[in-house]
Amino acid sequence: MTVDRSHRAAVEQSARPLKILVAGGGGFLGSHLVGLLLAQGHSVVVIDSFITAPTTNLSSYRGDRNLRVVRRDIRDTSYGRYQRVYHLASPASPLDYGRLPIETLTTNSAGTARLLEVARRSGARFLLASTSEVYGDPLVHPQREGYFGNVDPVGARSAYDEGKRFAEALTMAHVRTRGLDARIVRIFNAYGPRMRPGDGRMPSSFIVQALRGEPIPVQGSGQQTRSLCYVVDVAEGLIAAMERGKPGEVYNVGRPDEMRVIDFARLVRRTTASSSAIVRVPGRPGEIRRRRPDIAKARREIGWTPRTPLRLGLRQTVNWYRDELQRGDRSADVRAFAEHAR
Repeated sequence: MTVDRSHRAAVEQSARPLKILVAGGGGFLGSHLVGLLLAQGHSVVVIDSFITAPTTNLSSYRGDRNLRVVRRDIRDTSYGRYQRVYHLASPASPLDYGRLPIETLTTNSAGTARLLEVARRSGARFLLASTSEVYGDPLVHPQREGYFGNVDPVGARSAYDEGKRFAEALTMAHVRTRGLDARIVRIFNAYGPRMRPGDGRMPSSFIVQALRGEPIPVQGSGQQTRSLCYVVDVAEGLIAAMERGKPGEVYNVGRPDEMRVIDFARLVRRTTASSSAIVRVPGRPGEIRRRRPDIAKARREIGWTPRTPLRLGLRQTVNWYRDELQRGDRSADVRAFAEHAR
């Protein structure tokens, strides 16, 4: 049955406060998810190693009594009692998983195994945040959840791609053999505030360069496409899948509007009122040529669809980066919040 979303919020609040574990909750997407869960009155435990995430992502929630932050590798997660377990822990930018390939693979293998066991012992619902990267360089457009992909298991991107593919397989094995109430979300190109300025992903690179008046680096031909979805919409999609998704199902979460990279660079330049030149640079090995989600299943089964137009989300994101660049050195904030991350 299709859920009517026209006159209500995107995420249904649970009838009672829940105790929720968010692995990777200090990251770009994870911190937005944590904010939504806290706003709903839930008790949230964040586990994050902070090897790729600045602790300042959670600083705006520092005084919330319902938040506990644990600085720890998820492979060493202690067993506890939770009603929900969200697994978002993994390096996610090409720069990060390029320099941390072993950590990326073991986080998505041994780390996933640990969190699945935590969920099983708790009797908790489990959600794996996977990625559109599991489709590889797709030969089918748009990509549906049933598409098996066109992947290179030993290529330059394989630490992330294959790590997530293994995590999906392990999650489904727990559903089939142990009856775990788990679902998988494949995320397409999230963007928004809190993506690190030096993250290396397209939105952060383009915006930072434009605001600094420096050349905007478009990799390869610029004809490759992406489907950009505002980070809050993505976080709402995760909650919708957790609360309304079916065990053992996979859901695409992304905005089904395909845009050429060169056109996004031009849009960033207009939005920032920048005079930066757009320059071509060599593409990364294993570059994906086209990416666009089919979200019919998410609309039908979990009542989710993205709500933030690209131009609006981009303006909000640019404003955040402008403030971030003006702030400069935030070492005092980092030290202050590190005391809370225990």
